[in-house]
Amino acid sequence: MNEDITQSVDILKKGGIILYPTDTIWGIGCDATNREAVDRIYRLKQRSDNKSMLVLLGSENQLAQYVKEVPEIVWQLLEVADKPITIIYPGAKNLAPNLIAENGSLGIRIPKDEFCLKLLTRFRRPIVSTSANISGKKAPANFQEISREIKEGVDYMVRWRQDDLTKSSLSSVIEIGVRGEIRIVRK
Repeated sequence: MNEDITQSVDILKKGGIILYPTDTIWGIGCDATNREAVDRIYRLKQRSDNKSMLVLLGSENQLAQYVKEVPEIVWQLLEVADKPITIIYPGAKNLAPNLIAENGSLGIRIPKDEFCLKLLTRFRRPIVSTSANISGKKAPANFQEISREIKEGVDYMVRWRQDDLTKSSLSSVIEIGVRGEIRIVRK
C-alpha cells in the first residue's frame, strides 16, 4: 500500500490522474485544485463539464477551507452516518472552478477507508473522486469491471485491492441548503 501511496502522490503533484480504490467504488482522481487535471478526467469519462464531480477530504476539520459556511446540521449527519455519505454543500471555494456546479455547490465525502485517508494525508489537498467509468455506463463494482479505456487513460493504477472481488456500492448523497435544509439525492 505504501508504494501505491507514494506513486499516487507523485502523479497527483504533477497534475496526473490516478485510478484508485475508495471507501465505495473504484474512482478516478486528481488534484481537486488543478483545473487542467480536472479537465482531463472530464475528457476521459466523456462527461460534460457542467456535471460536477465530488471530492474527498481527509477530515471534517478541512471543510471550512473548501465550503464558505458549513451548516450546523452537517456535524450531526457526519456523526451518525453508518455508511459512506457524500454531502453536497452550497458555497464551494478554493477548488478548481470547473469542479464547482453552476449554483456554487459541490459534493464532498470524508472517507473512513485506510488507503484513502493515508493518500489524503500525504497529498494534503482534496482529491477528485468520480466513478471509474465512461459517463452513462454502469459504475464498476470492482477493479475487474473497469473498462480498458479507463485503465489506459490514467497515469497510474493503484495495485492495492485490485484482486478484491467484493461488490462495492455507491455512497448516500444528501444535499444541504444554506439554511440547513436537507434533500436526499441517493439513499
